[in-house]
Amino acid sequence: MTKRQKTMVLTGASRGIGHATVQRFNAAGWRVITCSRHPFPAECPWGGGEENHIQIDLADPKATIAAIEVIRERLGGQLEALVNNAGISPKGPDGERLNTLDTDLRTWGHVFHVNFFASIVLARGLKEELAASKGSVVNVTSIAGTRVHPFAGAAYATSKAALGALTREMAHDFGPLGVRVNAIAPGEVETSILSPGTEKIVETLPLRRLGQPEEVADVIHFLCTDASSYVTGTEIEVNAGQHV
Repeated sequence: MTKRQKTMVLTGASRGIGHATVQRFNAAGWRVITCSRHPFPAECPWGGGEENHIQIDLADPKATIAAIEVIRERLGGQLEALVNNAGISPKGPDGERLNTLDTDLRTWGHVFHVNFFASIVLARGLKEELAASKGSVVNVTSIAGTRVHPFAGAAYATSKAALGALTREMAHDFGPLGVRVNAIAPGEVETSILSPGTEKIVETLPLRRLGQPEEVADVIHFLCTDASSYVTGTEIEVNAGQHV
């Protein structure tokens, strides 16, 4: 009898942590279904293949809800992992941080739909498939969710703080289904969204270096496997000690 291939649904797969996560799970033999507002690119930057890509605008609640049935059709009744990695952090006209005084409410709502609401919409919509495989949900939060960050804006920070609280609530509610829910909170990771001046933060970190996307992907993989089978409702700091 052929062993069933494990499947993960991942949002925000095209770059940085998401791209490294696709590579990490592909290397471990998983099928990765990627969700993005972008169509599948001709020059594929990740390894899932066009048949494993679903175009969704997570900022649109109706579109996200409608896409759930499309995802379910491709799952075949089971889902081992859902990784809510998609996140947006808008800046001002000159690239400046948007604070609580100057963030437009529509911008705030847009950020929350992508960074927060999409996570619970997808998890609830796929709960039967997650329960069938005693699967795992990983929400990607941020160091900015627990402290004011010099570059991450107020809408981004509060959405990630809310996602951390949601992780605890989900762990409580999904636990009886056999589904574990955890979060990871990355710090300064070397991706394309790093802001100028990050080197000043790195100088203050206990490990004195930027993180690599692959290091974050390894922690996500840990939370989606039996190695973490008794871990739920926690938020793991992946930040070189920035939180201390």
